[in-house]
Amino acid sequence: MQIEFQNKVVVITGAVGGLGSAMVQRFVEDGAKVAICDLKGAAESAQAINKPDSVIGLDFDITDRVQVECAMNTIKEKLGKIDVLVNNAGINVGPDERKHVDKFSDKWWDAIIKVDLDGTYNCTKLAVPHMNEGASIVNISSIVGMVPLRNQCAFTAAKAAVINFTKAIAMELADKNIRANVICPGTIGIAVTNKLWQNNSAMEGLLSHIPMGRQGVPSEIANAVAFLASDFASYITGAVLPVDGGWTCGGYARNF
Repeated sequence: MQIEFQNKVVVITGAVGGLGSAMVQRFVEDGAKVAICDLKGAAESAQAINKPDSVIGLDFDITDRVQVECAMNTIKEKLGKIDVLVNNAGINVGPDERKHVDKFSDKWWDAIIKVDLDGTYNCTKLAVPHMNEGASIVNISSIVGMVPLRNQCAFTAAKAAVINFTKAIAMELADKNIRANVICPGTIGIAVTNKLWQNNSAMEGLLSHIPMGRQGVPSEIANAVAFLASDFASYITGAVLPVDGGWTCGGYARNF
């Protein structure tokens, strides 16, 4: 579905690699002005697209409110007021750090909550004053925010919080005609995810719990983001959209 974002200003965090890159590509193709935001590599990603009047890259730390505020001011100055904010940035532990709560790393707990939850709050709070009426916020949670998985207590807690945070701001911002929705991706075939399923038996076990029998691809998340950000979703706010091949609608494998 072709969606018109001509001259709309779109801000995407965690925009270098993985899902973020797919989102950038989708919005650029649909005519948007895009601010590529990440901890590092954003400037290089923007240069590679080579549309200096409509695509900029900003390297900053979303956990640092001073840096976030400076970034939002720069975006308004260079591209204009914001029409779409996609809070995509997030981190999780790797397979070796996935442990029961009594063994879970305090360092990782603090880091994940700070990035995945606090970072979403920081970017939202500091973007709203620069948003146009009719703007849209799309937050990226996870299916683990809907149904918890073992050995990922911090990621599960943060992503569940992002869901209810989104519902809260949807109510608060409705009088400004700003919508807020949240997408919960299932397992998506990106480099980070694929490292978890390196052997055939593990992948077979994973796929056996997905009714569609496959992982998603990044463009499928980007398409969902574009829809929720667009005028096609003009009466949708506070919604939680799983994009998971049906994983959460059936028997959920809590061991994954």
